[in-house]
Amino acid sequence: MRQLDETDLEILSLLAADARRPYSEIGEEIGLSGPAVSDRVTRLQEAGIIRNFTIDVDRSELRAGVPVLIRLETTAIDRLRDRLREADPVEHVFVTAEGEVWFYARAEARNVRTWVESLLGEAEATYTVTLVEEAEWTPSIDGLEFALTCAECGNTVDAEGETARIDEEVYHFCCPSCLDRFRSRYQRLEESA
Repeated sequence: MRQLDETDLEILSLLAADARRPYSEIGEEIGLSGPAVSDRVTRLQEAGIIRNFTIDVDRSELRAGVPVLIRLETTAIDRLRDRLREADPVEHVFVTAEGEVWFYARAEARNVRTWVESLLGEAEATYTVTLVEEAEWTPSIDGLEFALTCAECGNTVDAEGETARIDEEVYHFCCPSCLDRFRSRYQRLEESA
């Protein structure tokens, strides 16, 4: 496995700012050809670093409603998180380390309380609603360093690490022995299944 480098970070940063930017334009900015950028992006996808390309839609232009940030205190975190993810007006769901659920949505101004209570259903929860004046999504990888984790032992994968595709999944390993242990255990589990 070739070690990820600053050029990979630059490519990711440019794609985070505009995922539709042509590879030839990215190449001009960082000193590579378009095909070389394409090869690196493909490698980043295969390594699982780039999971998908997406768009940032200004839902306020598409949907009426008031932007709200809602904080829930509940013991039914998993059930409510799943219900919130499926609710059409909900854009973002967060679960805090303290066990609270926060979510951002666009709700009808006159019916926020009724709408929240219908989402909660029978789940016991208390909530607070905060009106949002302005929201901004700024994806960035600035200040991050690559740190792939070994699928076997959890150590950081460096230039001497290995990458293997097992049943269409890509796994990273810090050393050949971790790869061998993982493959052996995987095969044993597969045979016993």
